[in-house]
Amino acid sequence: MPVKIRLSRHGKKGYAFYHIVVADSRAPRDGKFIEKIGTYNPNTNPASICLDFEKALGWLNKGAQPTDTARSILSHSGVMMKKHLLGGVKKGAFSLEEAEARFAKWKAEKDNKLEAKRVKLSESKQAAAAARLAEEEKVKQARAEALAAKKAAAEAEAKAKAEEAAAAAAAEAAETESEATTEAAAE
Repeated sequence: MPVKIRLSRHGKKGYAFYHIVVADSRAPRDGKFIEKIGTYNPNTNPASICLDFEKALGWLNKGAQPTDTARSILSHSGVMMKKHLLGGVKKGAFSLEEAEARFAKWKAEKDNKLEAKRVKLSESKQAAAAARLAEEEKVKQARAEALAAKKAAAEAEAKAKAEEAAAAAAAEAAETESEATTEAAAE
């Protein structure tokens, strides 16, 4: 029975989530499987992989063939590297302790790269948020200045109208006063 390590699609339309399964190659993609060995979520950034390392390595050693995508996931999580190093131990190229040390070194470098990527993404997200906030602050300031200018223009116009009305009232009062003095002088 040819056994494959492959992805089984789950999740909703447009938001795929995959189970990493060991299945007979003749079974349907989302159908019957032998064992579930992990999950893969490509929707997060970076993509999250949860894999049972020992089960995956055991199935590879038994002869299960990973599909291209499953191979890249196994390679990313270190299963393929461990299998390669164990092959070197079987051939007598180096000892098991050296293989473990090489794997630990490789895994540490991989984890550092992944953590650096997470930090970079979070920093860029924070910088984008700060830039958006600064842009909003500029817009808010411009609106406040425009509103202040509009209020000042309205106040100046109201003040001018009030002065004009006061001047008109004073002129009218002066005119009525002059009429009253001319009438008094005429009598």
